[in-house]
Formats: sequence, C-alpha cells, structure tokens
Amino acid sequence: MDKVEAKKKIEELSKELRKHNHNYYVLSRPSISDFDFDMMLKELQSLELTFPEFAEENSPTKRVGGDITKKFPKVKHKYPMLSLDNSYSTEEIIEFEERAKKLVEGELTYTCELKYDGVAIGITYVNGQLKYGVTRGNGQEGEDVTANVKTIRSIPLELSGDFPAEFEIRGEIILPRANFDRMNEERIKEGLEPYMNPRNTASGTLKLQDSAVVASRGLDAFLYGLYGDDLPFQDHFESVMKAADWGFRIPPIDQNYIKKCQNIDEILEFINYWDEKRTELGFDIDGIVIKVNSYQQQKQLGYTSKSPRWAISYKFKAESVSTRLKEITYQVGRTGAITPVANLEPVLIAGTTVKRASVHNADQIEKLDIREGDTVFVEKGGEIIPKITGVDLSKRAPGLKVHSYATHCPECGTALIRKEGEAQHFCPNAIGCPPQIKGRIEHFISRKAMNIDGMGTETIDQLVNEGLIRNYADLYSLKTEDLLPLERMAEKTVENLLNGLEESKEVPFERVLFAMGIRYVGETVAKKLARHFKTMENLLNASLEELIAVDEIGERIAESLIEFFTIEENRTIQHVLAQQGLRFELEESQLADMSDKLAGNTFVVSGVFTNYSRDEVKAEIEKNGGKVSGSISGKTNYLVAGENMGPSKKAKAEKLGVAIINEEEFSKMIQ
Repeated sequence: MDKVEAKKKIEELSKELRKHNHNYYVLSRPSISDFDFDMMLKELQSLELTFPEFAEENSPTKRVGGDITKKFPKVKHKYPMLSLDNSYSTEEIIEFEERAKKLVEGELTYTCELKYDGVAIGITYVNGQLKYGVTRGNGQEGEDVTANVKTIRSIPLELSGDFPAEFEIRGEIILPRANFDRMNEERIKEGLEPYMNPRNTASGTLKLQDSAVVASRGLDAFLYGLYGDDLPFQDHFESVMKAADWGFRIPPIDQNYIKKCQNIDEILEFINYWDEKRTELGFDIDGIVIKVNSYQQQKQLGYTSKSPRWAISYKFKAESVSTRLKEITYQVGRTGAITPVANLEPVLIAGTTVKRASVHNADQIEKLDIREGDTVFVEKGGEIIPKITGVDLSKRAPGLKVHSYATHCPECGTALIRKEGEAQHFCPNAIGCPPQIKGRIEHFISRKAMNIDGMGTETIDQLVNEGLIRNYADLYSLKTEDLLPLERMAEKTVENLLNGLEESKEVPFERVLFAMGIRYVGETVAKKLARHFKTMENLLNASLEELIAVDEIGERIAESLIEFFTIEENRTIQHVLAQQGLRFELEESQLADMSDKLAGNTFVVSGVFTNYSRDEVKAEIEKNGGKVSGSISGKTNYLVAGENMGPSKKAKAEKLGVAIINEEEFSKMIQ
C-alpha cells in the first residue's frame, strides 16, 4: 500500500470507528459486532504504525491507551471550577428557591440533575477536536489528564454539527458499579485489599501514569455544563440538550437524569423520586443538583467566594443499618495476604442483601473493638462495599470475648507474619498453601501475563486437586494422557490447552517476569526491570543497590525481588521454565534497538511531529537509555519541540536554560 492509499484508508477507518463508537457508547445502539469493531481497530493501529505521519492526534486508537505520563502538569482554569453549597434537608432547598426569587427579576425555572459520585472534569474542544481534559484541583487550577480522558469511550474525540470554535464542557467521570465489582473480585483473588468505593477508585484511575491501564478499567462519563465566550444559548438546559447534537453523552432526559422544573414542588418531586430509585442505577449518586436555569439570572445571582448563588446540591443521607456479626473468617490471596471478612445476619442495604462486610485488617478490628456476636452498624461505602462502621454497645451481650486475630493460616496452618509498617498479615507458606498455589497459577495464565488459551479457574482447581500440578512450571509437563481421563476434558479441549501452553513460550521476557507473581512487580515494574537488566540471569545476580538504581524501583520492590529468589522453590521453578523454552531475556530485535546514547538525559516531548508520533519519540528516548518526563524542571536536559507546541513549555524551557531541539536534531542524536 502506498502513502496515498494509506492516508485515505486511515481517514476512512477513523471516520467509521468514530461513528460506531458513538452509536455504542453514547446512543446505546450498537451498529456493528464487537469482533468487527476490534478487527477495524487493529487494522487502523497497524496502518498508523506503518505510516505514523498520517496518525491523527485524536485517532480512535487513543481509546486503548498506551501513553505514559510521569507527571500531570498544572493547568489554570479559564473559568473557575467552584464547589456547590451542600444541603441535607428539603427546608434548605425551599429557602434556596425563595431567596433566588427575591433576588432576580422575572419568572424562574430550574434544572435538576443527578449529583454523580465521581470526579469533576473540564474538557476543552478547539475546532471540534478534544484538546485537553483538566481535573477540578483546587478550583483555580487542576491537572492535565488528557491522555487518560481520551481512553473514555463515551467522551468524543471529534465533534460533529454546529459546535462553537472553542468551548469547555464539564461533567463527572464515574466508575460503573459492574466494573468496580470486577476490579475488586480480581484484587481479592490476588490477596489485595479491595478498593473502598467507585468514586475514589475513579479518581485514582484518572491519575494513573499508564493510559492503557486506565483504558482497561472502564471509566465512563456524563457531561452537562458548557462554558465559553459568547455561547449562543439562553439557559443551561438548552445548552445541555444541544451538546447531545455534537456527539456528547449527556444525562438522558427520557430516563429522568435531568429535568427542567418550574417550581419548588417539581424540584422536591425530583429529589424524592431519586432518593427512592437511586439504588436501581448502575453507578453511584450522592444527591441532586439544582440550578437556576437562565444564564442571565445566574449572572444576577452571582457568586460567593467559594460557590455560585444560583446552584445548590441536596445530599442524600448515607444508609446505615444494624445487624448481628456471626463470625469473622479469613481469606488467603495468591501472595499470602490475609483478609478478614465479617459474616453477618443477612440485611438489606441500599437495595441489596448484604451477608458479608469488610473489616480490612487487625488494626481496624481493634480500633472498633469488634467482637463476634456484636450488633454492628453496616454501611455501603460509596453505596457499594459493605463495611462495618461501629458497634452498638447498648446491645452487646455480657461475656463477649475480645476478638483474637488469627495467628495461623486458615488454609495450611502456617504461623502468620506481619512485617513492620504493613497493615496486613501474611502466610509465608508460598509453596504449600492451596489458595496461594492456585492463585499464583491463575495469575500466571491470565491475559496480561502468559495469556494461555483453553485454561480457567475450574481447570486449575482440577489439575491441582488431582495432583497433576503443584506450581505453574508443572503446566509445561502436562501430556495428553494426563488430561484426557479428567472430567470435561474432550480431545479438542486437551488439544487447545496444550497448544495454548506451547504458544505461550513466545511471550516476551517482561510478561514472563510479571507472570511469575512476585509481590509488588506489576506490568510496568516488570517492563522496567526487563529493559534494564535485559536477562533473568542479570536480574538474579543484581544486588539491592543495583535494583534500587533502576528508575522507579524503590527499596520495597527490591527487597521483594531478593526475598522471592532466595526461596529455593522459586529458583527451581524459574530454572524449569527456562528449560521448557520460556523467554528469560530480551529478544535480539529488542536488544538491537537499544543503546545508551541518551543515558543520563531527561527529555520532555511536546507538539506534533512529521516522522514520529509523540509516543514513538518517547519510545525512542527510552530505547536509547534516556528518561521521559511530562513536565519541564531544573532536571530536564532537552525539550523535543514539534509543531503547535504549548507556549508555556517553551517559555519555561528558555527560562531554565533547557536545550530546545527539533525533530531533525533529535533524529541525529539517536542515529
């Protein structure tokens, strides 16, 4: 395919994918199968890799992430993002409405909206293109999280229709409950503490450095506030409805997420409706927002130093119930982490029956003086995770014993340990504790690790219980005659499983290292270690000081690595995997691309380039031993400047004496 054909095909695929994305995530009317969509996206990714000069800044491929942001630069809000006054009673809402009527001329109408329990975001569009997304921060300035915002599929990267040349749209980024529950199930399996609530998890996700991880978590958004100079609207409700025509996912009016109200009676009706129905939503809300609708009347009402006088929020009361704590049991994760679980008399909270609640760790149990048999107060943190918030001492039966935290593993009987400075207890019997054995194998075969087809949790249980495997290295010794006698193992199933194992031997070194399940060694850390040490042998022989010298590898990770490989069983497993043909060194092609030409230098990349995408410039820097930073500081050596670079970066670089180089000069550095 020549360049002319490639450019045309990239444009066609981009247009088609945007249309299908809008139909699926905004209109909820899919017009193509998931498989066909993925195939089109892969074709576009392949073309952009081959012809990077034609890749658009807001290409649909940005949805899957991949950008790494070391630091999120501060951005001053053009229009301050003020917080709202909160109220907890309908009397205060009535007072708000009466006060507004006294202060403005003419009839008042109001817009009532759900108060999404998420992260406030302001997204600026220029000529219909998403330029940047900024968090609320302190209201005067926030942080630039553009790369992560672009992964949220309900947020358009490019608009259609008669949109203004430049404007900002604001709303809330949320984490749907289903996605939150899925993440917590995975964390519990791995022996990690579950996340507290969707709101905090959404906030933390939006600040992750790796946008590919952000994309995998399934954030969503509702957008509902337009800001700009000379926008052609008379009121708030009208502007939100018009935003839908440009491609935005606004709160749906047909589902009563937003409503234009004429008086206080309609406002209170809206509040009461959602106080009752909020548990039926697939995401969390913590109240209702009431806004004076007319922009002219908003100007008349004005602002206090902290909040607008033309808007107020009504906060729902957190639902708390009491029930009896039957017993505290303990779960064991794949890393040996012990998680205490409160088993309750079933109780209805926020529309669901709760039988179990989190008590986190020994410190929490001691702090609240929780005892088996107590009547405890239970809430859903963020309306999702049930948690014990206290004990009803007036109902404590005489003679209830102070709870003694487990001293031995409930699965294998090994004495538990608790390291200094850590909240959780651990079972150190990594090679003999069944949940740890199965959990590590499940992690090893997972999609982001070895990605072994034809194998799941039930298969692993079966193989371990039958004594066919004791660790993940044993998987590669399995034979057809071992598997065929097992239940649910037909010839085709066995063939697929063995083929999946064989294909996994092509998985690159960094993913093999991640798959081994070393505590604190996630995907990003594994990649850094693999690229730095290049072979497993070098990594095994590295001292604590040499490990800590690797970029972003702290003492805790270094100690975990050394501890893991001092266990003879782990070294034996690694040796067996190497004998079976798994990759424990970077490939020749990867090594050939690497050099130390840029070692010791820190780069900031800004603007649009002709022969590279911005990600490719960053990748070249890292391949050649340099370090990429997201913002300019006294430690920056070079600013690689492309077209349309932000003027503030250029000014800061000049002020600090940072060398500014163009694309051609950068290419010469790495030749």
